[in-house]
Amino acid sequence: MKTSLRKRGELANVLTSFRYEFLWVGIFSMVANVLMLTPTIYMLQIYDRVLMGKSELTLLFLTLIMVAFICMMAFSEWLRSRLLVRAGVRLDQALSTRVFNSSFEAYLNRNQQNPTEAFSNLTNVRQFLTGNGIIALFDAPWTPIYILIVFMLHPLLGILSIVFALIQLLMAFVGHKMTFASMEVAAKAEAKSRAFLFSKLKNAEPVEAMGMQDNLRKRWLTYHNNQQEKSGLANDKQHQQQALTKFVRYCMQSLTLGAAALLVIEGELGVGAMVAANVLMSRALQPLDLVVGSWRGFVQAKLAFQKLEKLFEAHPERDGQVHYPVPVGEISLKNLVASSPSRPAPILDNLTADFKAGMVTAIIGPSGSGKSTLARCLVGIWPDKEGTVLLDDTPIDNWDREQLGPHIGYLPQDIELFDGTIAENIARFNEINSTKVIEAAKLAGIHDMILRFPMGYDTPTGEAGGILSGGQKQRLGLARAMYDNPALIVLDEPNANLDELGERALLQAISGLKSQGKTIFLISHRLNILGVVDYLLVLKEGRIAHYGSRDEVLAELKKQAERPSLPAENEALETE
Repeated sequence: MKTSLRKRGELANVLTSFRYEFLWVGIFSMVANVLMLTPTIYMLQIYDRVLMGKSELTLLFLTLIMVAFICMMAFSEWLRSRLLVRAGVRLDQALSTRVFNSSFEAYLNRNQQNPTEAFSNLTNVRQFLTGNGIIALFDAPWTPIYILIVFMLHPLLGILSIVFALIQLLMAFVGHKMTFASMEVAAKAEAKSRAFLFSKLKNAEPVEAMGMQDNLRKRWLTYHNNQQEKSGLANDKQHQQQALTKFVRYCMQSLTLGAAALLVIEGELGVGAMVAANVLMSRALQPLDLVVGSWRGFVQAKLAFQKLEKLFEAHPERDGQVHYPVPVGEISLKNLVASSPSRPAPILDNLTADFKAGMVTAIIGPSGSGKSTLARCLVGIWPDKEGTVLLDDTPIDNWDREQLGPHIGYLPQDIELFDGTIAENIARFNEINSTKVIEAAKLAGIHDMILRFPMGYDTPTGEAGGILSGGQKQRLGLARAMYDNPALIVLDEPNANLDELGERALLQAISGLKSQGKTIFLISHRLNILGVVDYLLVLKEGRIAHYGSRDEVLAELKKQAERPSLPAENEALETE
C-alpha cells in the first residue's frame, strides 16, 4: 500500500483526500437511483391495481406516496450536487497556491510559455468533478440493477437491454479512440497560438511603432489556422459521435417499445409492464448516454489532469523548513556554467571567483559576454546552470526563497511595475513600512518626484506608469531593490536610462549602501560608475578575462591596450 501511494501523483493524492465526500455522493446517488423507480412502480400500480379496481382511495394514497418519494429523490440529488460543488471549491482552495507556485517556477524556468495555462487546467478538472460527467459515473453502476428489473418483467426485454448497454459502451470506447488523440493535438495547437499572441501583445508599442503588426498577424494566422484545422477535425469527430449516439438512442427506445408491444400482443406482458419496460430501459441507458455526451469534458479533464501532474512532478513543492542565519552577503562561484537550450555553447563557462561581503564589484565586458546571465545566477534565478553559487558558504538554491527574498535586491534591465500603488511596489507588496519605503525612495532620489503626484505614495502604478519616464521607472525599480537594506544587491544596467541628476543619486545611494557593508554588484556600460567600485570583473565570451581590485584591473587593461600586437585585448574598455 505504501509503495502504491508513493507512485501515485501529487494531484491524485489530493483527490484521494476527498474520498469521504465522494463516498457520500455515492450514497446520495444510491438513494436517488432507488427512488428513481418510483414513477415506474406508480405506473404499474395504476395500470394493474387502480384501473382494474377503480379505487379512488388507492389512487390517492399511491399518489401521496409517489410525491413523497420523488421529493426525497430530488432532495438527494440536490445534496449530491451541493456536495460536489463544495468539494470543487475545496479542491480549488487546496491546489490554487500549489498551482500558482509551480506555474510561476515553470514560467521562470522557461518551461511554460503561458503562465495562466495551469489555472485553466485546474478549472477543467474542477468543472468535470462538479458537472454532469462525474454524476454519470456515479449513476452508471445502477444500470445493471435497472436491467435486472427489466429481466424480471420479461427475459427477452432483459436480453435486449443488455445488448443495448453493450452497444453504448462500445460507442463510448470508439468515441474515446476517435476523439482523444485529435483533441490533444488541437489543445496543443491552441496553446501554441495563444502563447504567440500573448507574447506579442506584451510588446504592442514597438510593434505599432515599427509597423510590424501586419507581419506578425500573418505569422499568427499560420498558428491560428493550424489550430482551427486541428480543432475542426476534433469537432467533426465529436459531432459524428454525437449524431451516431442520437441515432442509436432513438432506435433503441423505439425497438424496446416495439418488442414490448409484441409481447403484449402475444399475451406475455401487460400494458403497464410494456410502458414500465420502456421507461426502465431509458433510465438504464441514460447514464451511459450521459457518459458518451460528456466525453469531450472527460477528455479535456484527463488532459488537464495529466498536465497538472507533470507540472507538479517537474516543480515539486519547496521545503521551507530549513532556515539559515541572516546572510552577510559573501558570494562564491564554483565552476559555474550557465547554458540555454537555444545555444550550443554555454553562456558562462566555468566561472570561479570569490567576492567578499561589503564590497562593490562592477561586471563589465562586451555585449553578449554573459553579464546579465551572471546577474541572474547571483540571485539564483537562472534555471540551466551547473556548478554552484554560494551565499555565505550555502548554495543559493538551498535557501527558501521566502526567507531569502527580503535580503536580496535585484534590478533587472527590463523594469516591470506591478498592479498596485507606488508604496506597494517599493515595499514588494509586503506589509508597508512607511519609514522604510520613504528611506528607499530617498536613496533612489525619487522621494520629491513621488510627492508631486496628487496621491503621493498611494498613486496606482497603472496611472503613474503612463507618465513615468524610463529613468523614473528605473529609479522606482532601484528603490524597490534597496528597500529594507538587503545584504546582497545586484543592479543590471542601473544607469541605462538615467540623466545626470539620476546618476548622481545612484552613485550616492551606492556609496551609502557601501558604508553599511552591503555587497553590491553593478553591471554597466558607463565607466563613470567605476569610481565607487572596489573590484572589477571583466567577462569575455562567457569567461573571466580579468578579476581583481579596480585599479589593478584598469592598469592591466591599459597596458594591454597599449600593445599594438594585441588590439583585441582592449575590447572590454572600448565596448564600455
